[in-house]
Amino acid sequence: MATIAIYSLKGGVGKTTLAVNLAWCSAARSARRTLLWDLDPQAASTFLMHGGAGRDQAQAMFSKDIAVRKRAQPTAIPHLDLIGADASLRGLDHLFHAIDKKKRLEKLIAELIDYDRVVLDCPPGLTETADQVMRAADLIVVPVIPSPLSQRAYEDVVRHLGGRTPILPVHVMVDRRRRLHADAVAARPEWPVIPMSSVIESMTAHRAPVGVFAPRSSAAAAFDTLWRTIERRLAG
Repeated sequence: MATIAIYSLKGGVGKTTLAVNLAWCSAARSARRTLLWDLDPQAASTFLMHGGAGRDQAQAMFSKDIAVRKRAQPTAIPHLDLIGADASLRGLDHLFHAIDKKKRLEKLIAELIDYDRVVLDCPPGLTETADQVMRAADLIVVPVIPSPLSQRAYEDVVRHLGGRTPILPVHVMVDRRRRLHADAVAARPEWPVIPMSSVIESMTAHRAPVGVFAPRSSAAAAFDTLWRTIERRLAG
């Protein structure tokens, strides 16, 4: 079993988009037994996957003797389950400080023996939750908008990790018609690219991954390519 964290220092860079579509690729393309775990109190992945954590229950599994496997719910997609988020996760950083267990998330993930892949949709910021994620993940996927501020945020993440966990940066929301975007992509040709796309923006209307409602789109192809890259990284 491998854990893939979708993380960025910044908000609004498409973490949930990556998390949902990569979890779908894992389940649908690779037939992996996959768990999407929403750790963000905004609960966007939970909304997109038609799930719910139950009122103020998402944080409870971190502090109480609750079997984390029992929190996983099946989705409409074969091989893909969800642990949903809710507003209680706003206090997760304080909880981690209070219980003083640096590897609490890692321990909970180790209990998920029924899964081949666990995809974490993480909240932004350099927080105690982020540190828990960095200790638990086998690979951290970092979405980077082709802009100086987003690039700077990525470099901050690299410095903070200090080589402890492998990182895969991904250029997202790319519009090659923009000179800034085209130059950024050309400067990092080894980084995977997810294009700016109206299909991706319509995920909230469909409440589904792109591969479900637009399987032949360029966006779906980009997510498939990214997933194959991740699988190669995990295998290596």
